[in-house]
Amino acid sequence: MKKIILAIDGMTCSACSNGLEKYLNKQEGIINATVNLVMANATVEYDETLLNQLQIEKFIEQAGFKSLGEFKEIKFEKKSKKEKIKFIIFTILAILLMYISMGHMIHLPTLQIINPHTNGTNYVISLLLLTIAFMVYGFDILKNGYKNLIHKTPNMDTLVGIGVISSFLYSLYGMYMIIKGNHSYTMNLYFESAAIVIYFIKLGRYIDGISKDKTKEAISKLVEITPETAVIKIDGVEKEVTLDEIQKGDTVISKPGEKIAVDGEIILGKAHMDESFITGESKPVSKEVGNKVIAGSMNYDGYIEYKAEKIGKESTISEIVKLVVEASNTKAPIAKIADKVSGYFVPTVIIIAIITFIVYLFIGNDFNVALSTFVTILVVACPCSLGLATPLAIVVSEGLCASNGILVKKSEILENAQKINAIVFDKTGTLTYGKLKIAEILNYSEIENTQLLQLVGSIESKSTHPIGKAFTDYMEENKIPILELEEFENVSGYGIIGKVKSEKIIIGNSKILEKYEIENKYLKDEKSLAQKGNSIVYVVKNNEIIALIGVNDIVREEAKNVIEILNKNKIQTIMLTGDNKETAEKIAKNIGITDVISNVLPSEKANVIKKLKSENKFVMMCGDGINDSPALANSDIGVSVNSGTDIAMDSSDVILMRNDLNSIINLINISKKTTINIKQNLFWAFFYNCLMIPIAIGLLKPIGISINPMIASIAMVFSSITVILNASRLRNIKLNKI
Repeated sequence: MKKIILAIDGMTCSACSNGLEKYLNKQEGIINATVNLVMANATVEYDETLLNQLQIEKFIEQAGFKSLGEFKEIKFEKKSKKEKIKFIIFTILAILLMYISMGHMIHLPTLQIINPHTNGTNYVISLLLLTIAFMVYGFDILKNGYKNLIHKTPNMDTLVGIGVISSFLYSLYGMYMIIKGNHSYTMNLYFESAAIVIYFIKLGRYIDGISKDKTKEAISKLVEITPETAVIKIDGVEKEVTLDEIQKGDTVISKPGEKIAVDGEIILGKAHMDESFITGESKPVSKEVGNKVIAGSMNYDGYIEYKAEKIGKESTISEIVKLVVEASNTKAPIAKIADKVSGYFVPTVIIIAIITFIVYLFIGNDFNVALSTFVTILVVACPCSLGLATPLAIVVSEGLCASNGILVKKSEILENAQKINAIVFDKTGTLTYGKLKIAEILNYSEIENTQLLQLVGSIESKSTHPIGKAFTDYMEENKIPILELEEFENVSGYGIIGKVKSEKIIIGNSKILEKYEIENKYLKDEKSLAQKGNSIVYVVKNNEIIALIGVNDIVREEAKNVIEILNKNKIQTIMLTGDNKETAEKIAKNIGITDVISNVLPSEKANVIKKLKSENKFVMMCGDGINDSPALANSDIGVSVNSGTDIAMDSSDVILMRNDLNSIINLINISKKTTINIKQNLFWAFFYNCLMIPIAIGLLKPIGISINPMIASIAMVFSSITVILNASRLRNIKLNKI
């Protein structure tokens, strides 16, 4: 299976995106296709043994749209000056057209040469010429409408196209009759209706385009973080190149005031880096040889050379953008309602318009009245607002999350996070910083403490657990050399085993003693260390405990406040840890967590999540993404607290790039506001159509309420603007400070 994201041209409403999505999903070899109207792209999962990109692009063309190739980046472009000038010109022409066609009705001065009462032929020719100009201006609408009708995926352009062409053809017939001398048709022409409908559709598209660009602005800013060029060093010679020219292993130079071009490792020099765009840390971070640098971070004050490691799509920024784009292309459950309705909406409107037209003629109305009503129904029934309701809100929220260091992999998370009623926290690296320090050593052997720590640290140096780092950090600080290992084994959830100088050393928690049937004579000492908030490390040699080492961690400064907010919102908080009971309960008590589950193996954590779900809890698991993968995968929403460099965590649904628990509060808050916003958008979209279609049919004429095609087109634009403005309010959500 392979996945590709293609940029799509020609989509104008939800009926377009839904039609293309349905058409693609019918094709053999396509496993799943999702089309995003706002981002103008399609995510296609397909069997690469049956299809390739060219064949998929052919399917898109057959459906009446155009593939612009692989979606490489989010383009944020202001409307071109040429487009603005064109729009201004047609605004002037629209005013002129309205003046010529209706000025005489409100007794405005009229040129005699185009006076409809005295020079009917000149009057109608002037209307025809102006209308033809608008038909050319809106040719893309007419063309798309026809193509989608032929491909059995009628959309908004189809509705408008049928209405405009019907009005235009009838007006041509009226013009023919006027030229022949029948001036009764002079007041029954619809040239201006056809032209003004196109004008207002273009106005709506223009406003819509500006809004869509704004929704993508926060995401596109991520792309702009990296510089366009960089300086690399080849055989001692500096050369300026574009980012695309940088290869893995190249030596890249960064001077004070310059941005880091690609992810890499410093090989020369040192500097302070601003990584706030990823980590949220406002203070510059000191970097030296051996440290990693992230593309887009700012070099404040030093000259460094670094080896390029992650380039192009592999870089942290590219990975973030990819995740955000893919997330916005997934469907939130609530979106399925709008999709289903939109799929049937356009054909239903066409049928209603035809039936109304026939009924009007049958009950004795003039042909022009029946035609006007037919066109009004087609124009007023706008599926745009319905189609924009969900994706626009989702993309705005995705951008808001991304700009605040919250990476959401699926858009359904933005709907579901507000349902959370239980959050399970891992302890080390989640509720604590994971920066452990050796606090106390109880040495029962004849080995000196320094030698003991060298022995333990040498074995721990092969481990990825935060406890291992406490020992390696200690050895680095005290310049203690690492001993060569003869053997190493990781016993997941228990500890590690190493062989140094032909001696087997077992290091781990109390469970490792049970596993290898080692007698524990030091339970009192363990309890004493645990009551001080230490995690306990047992050191065993020759099946005898030779030392207990207490390792201390620092609780995150925001943890207590976050737990307090969650408790106030009646969200159950649970600490789930492999650590001993005393240490876990002491930390939990300090930050306000009452439910503690300790001494749990990584494999057992998933069972705890399953049990909570069986109790009808909607569970979020928050962990460090290392030992918590099974639990993260089994929870309703898995959240990884991340350091900001490695974001490829398959087991989690959400990644907190800024390593701050306030992001959980922010995610839930954004979810609540987004869901409310989507429901409001859908309500107004449904309400608009439920209200305007009956008015367009003429059901309210007996009480003096009626509309014509021009008013219908204005109302249609207004409905889309209402949804756009409402979705835009999401940008103003107040978030917890990080």
